[in-house]
Amino acid sequence: MNRTDRLYALVEELRARAPRLVRACELAGRFEVSVRTVERDLAALQQAGVPIWTQPGPGGGYAVDPRTTLPPLNFSPAEATAVAAALAANRSMPFAEAGKSALRKLVAAMSSQQRDAASQLAGRVRISDWGARAEAPRDITRAVEQALEAGVALEIEYEDRQGEVTRRVVEPVGLLGARSGWYLTGWCRLRDASRAFRLDRIISARPTGERVPPRSFEDLEPGVSYAIQALDLG
Repeated sequence: MNRTDRLYALVEELRARAPRLVRACELAGRFEVSVRTVERDLAALQQAGVPIWTQPGPGGGYAVDPRTTLPPLNFSPAEATAVAAALAANRSMPFAEAGKSALRKLVAAMSSQQRDAASQLAGRVRISDWGARAEAPRDITRAVEQALEAGVALEIEYEDRQGEVTRRVVEPVGLLGARSGWYLTGWCRLRDASRAFRLDRIISARPTGERVPPRSFEDLEPGVSYAIQALDLG
């Protein structure tokens, strides 16, 4: 068993025994490796965010909280390839880094045979750069993601189509993908109206930490969506 398969199997072994504690020596015997190897593997899983907790001393051991982990996912090679292709086709999308992390976890959960089959199938898929959306700097995208996740206002410096630069505070509502690029939609305090801001035109962005009232796309003026659609027709 290679290390990737063993890491996955360790999580499933702890899940099966939860909430009971399992000693490292028991896991070492189960997977026919040294205690040191098991401890190193468990430390790597903890660093990766797997909710494994430890109780030292006599009667102690390792356990995982089954409520915070997913049951085994049996992805077919075609399903894994579809996820990888979707991510590759949308490299500039917000939360792209989270998507890559999810893909790595998906691949780690597959058996060696499944991974080989998925790799062979993925090798038959090519993604063209034709029609690629404009990409925003990673620090801008991350600041927008953070504001949306936390539900806080976002201070931005924005350059419009005419080249005019303004500083605004925006109450973010969501992200809208269009052919011309990705847009942050929200309530602009400078204009006292709903607006859409193309991410690659945002010069700087900083979450303020100020909580804002929740809004939905339906709360925005219809003109915001229509304006984006009109831009994409050109």
